[in-house]
This record gives sequence, structure tokens and C-alpha cells, in this order.
Amino acid sequence: MASAETQTESRAKWFPGKFRWVICAVLFFGISKNYVDRQVLGVLKVTLQHDLGWNEIDYSNLVFVFQAAYALGMLLTGRFIDRAGTRVGYGIAMVFWSVASMAHALCSSLLGFEIARGALGLGESGAFPASIKTVTEWFPRKERALATGIFNAGTNVGAIITPLVVPWITIHLGWRWAFLITGGVGFVWFLIWMAVYRKPEEHPQCSAEELNYIRSDGEKRMPRVPWAQLLGYRQTWGFLLGKFLTDPIWWFYLFWVPGFFQQQHGLNLTQIGLPIVVIYLISDVGSVVGGWLSSQFIQRGYTVNLGRKLAMLMCAVCVVPIVYAYRAQGLWAATLWIGLAAAAHQGFSANLYTTASDMFPSHAVASVVGIGGAAGAMGGMFIASIVGHILQATGSYFIPFVIAGAAYLIALGVMQLMVPKLEPVQFV
Repeated sequence: MASAETQTESRAKWFPGKFRWVICAVLFFGISKNYVDRQVLGVLKVTLQHDLGWNEIDYSNLVFVFQAAYALGMLLTGRFIDRAGTRVGYGIAMVFWSVASMAHALCSSLLGFEIARGALGLGESGAFPASIKTVTEWFPRKERALATGIFNAGTNVGAIITPLVVPWITIHLGWRWAFLITGGVGFVWFLIWMAVYRKPEEHPQCSAEELNYIRSDGEKRMPRVPWAQLLGYRQTWGFLLGKFLTDPIWWFYLFWVPGFFQQQHGLNLTQIGLPIVVIYLISDVGSVVGGWLSSQFIQRGYTVNLGRKLAMLMCAVCVVPIVYAYRAQGLWAATLWIGLAAAAHQGFSANLYTTASDMFPSHAVASVVGIGGAAGAMGGMFIASIVGHILQATGSYFIPFVIAGAAYLIALGVMQLMVPKLEPVQFV
């Protein structure tokens, strides 16, 4: 009997319950939906420019409005989710941005699109703070980068689905239905989320063994921390600047790569799907591998600081070859260069997000991620304006790709200066 009890205890220690991965799967689908909604505009860029008479600067202004609203939303929703709780906060955000996405179908003027786009950015800003907070609540520190990498891979799945589904809907039903159908899916996710999500200590599917495993880091609950106090820490600024320098590059891929293929390689709306799918399939691998890599380093005895930063350095180096994408002679050469860079971005991003939970307790993570996300969106505002004016003036993607190639090494260097060691903040 004693032997059987010992075996049971040993098994519980090494094989805790797995319901946290169900939660991770729901996050994955939420982020997929998030990226479908934001990328519809990028896939329809040339179509809408033709039908509504937009030029490159008009389009960049739409991206700018989205980024500005997203930045504002990151400041508001991160704090809101910390106060309202993950379940309610994420649910409200999903409904809000799904309605905003569907509202694009009612617009015919640039102003109308700017209003709808701003509402979309405001609502979508809640997805990542809520997801990071969920990972902090449901996963021990050693698994957070992997969990973040998995749900973050949803960005690539959303980016894969959009160029496959949206052209078909547009050709058969019109571009307005593309916004209506993709936006409406959010209500299905909302029902699943509200049915499935609870905190681990409140969830009937979370066993005592799994709860003990989740709480194995021994994090203590502390009072809420004001924004002003968060901004007083170098850790916040390290995360903030990392997001400011690297998030804009992902926005560039998302909003301009479909147009790049149409302009530089002569593809039409129905032909852009395959190369974009290849890019985001490659980047999906990068998201998971990047998170897995740092987790492996840590499990093998590396410090959290060295494990995260070594993985980020490897990703940053892999982005550099994208400078050759603009001059690639063949479609597939350009696709592979961009795919490698997108994969490296996702690996870098998975680890960057996880540094927030490495440095801050769970009750402050959503606020910190919100501040960083706002900084990333502000960077996206700048890149939108820069790319729009460069393309309008020169028609060349050379400068945007050079910026993309250098951004991650610069970001990691800045983070190293701000946060030489990824250590938990000690609130006074």
C-alpha cells in the first residue's frame, strides 16, 4: 500500500493535470481570430484602393489610425483586465472588436473606414494583455515561454487563414461580406471562452496536483501597482523599448507584404494566398521553437536571464537576411527570406512577452504588457507613416526591409542596457 501511495505521489509530481493546455488552446484560437480581423484590410489593400480610390498615403493613414487606437487601447485595456479579471475582460474585448470588424462592411468613405479601424484597434488591444495574464495565472514560470509561443502561433494561423478565405469571399460575395463573416466568428469564440475559462483555483477541471504544479514558483500576491510606479522601473522600460522597436516590423509584414507581392511580383488577389501561407507556416514554427528554445535552456540549468536573451539573440540574427528580400528575383526566394524573418520575429516576440512575467507578478503583468503594447503600437504608427510616404515617393521596399533587418539586434542591445538581468521586481 505504501509503495502504491508513493508511486501515486511520484506520478502526480511528474505528470500533473493537463487542463492548462486546454486553456492555452482557447487562447490560441482567440489570437487567430484577432489576426484574421486585422489582416483583412491588408489582403484587400489593392482591391479597396481600386474600388474606393485610395493612394498609398491614404492606406498608410488607415494603418496609422488603427495603431493609434491600439496604442491607446493597450494603456486602457491592460489596466481594465487587471481590474475586471481575465474572463470578463477578454470576453468584452472580443465582442467589441468583432462588432467593429463587422462595421467595416457598412463603410464607403475613407472617414468611415478610419472610424471602424479605430474601434477595431481599441478592441483588439485587449487580446495580448489578457492572454499573457492567463498564462501567468495558469502556468509555472518554466512553461510560460512555451505556452506563450503556442498561443502566439495563433497570429500566424490567423494570417494564413485570411489570404485563403478572404479572396474567396470577396470574389463570390463581395468585400463587404469578408468583414461581416470574419467578424461574426468572434461571437462563437466568446461563448466558448465564457464556458471554459475560470482561474485555476476555481476551476473544477484543475486537479489539486495541477494547481500545486502551477503554484510551484511560490509567487506571492501583492497589492495593485499604479502605472506611475511601474514606469519608475527599468524593467518596464526594457520591455517597453523592446516592443517599440520590434512590433512595427510585424505590422509592416502584416499590412504591406500582400501588396508587395502584388506590386513586385505581379500576383493578383487569388494568387497571393499561397506565398503568404508559406510565410506564416514558417513563422508558426518560429513562434513555438523560440519559446521552446528558451524553456530548454532554462531546464538545462541556464539562468532565466541567459536562457531568454540567448534565444532572443539567435532570433535577432535570423532576421538580418531579410534585407535581400526586396531585390529577390524570384517569388519564392522573396517568400523564404520574409518567412525566415517572420519566424524569427515570432520567436523573439514569444520570449519578449515572457520577460514581462519573468520580471513582474501576475497582478501587474497585464498592465506592463499593455504599456509595452502601447509602445509597440506607437512604433507601428511611425512605420505606417514612413512606409506609406516612401512607397508613394519611390515605389521601393528597400528602406523598409533594411529597417526590419536591423531592428531586433538594436532592440536586444537596448534591453541589455536597461535590464542587464531579468530579475523579479521588488515592489516597495
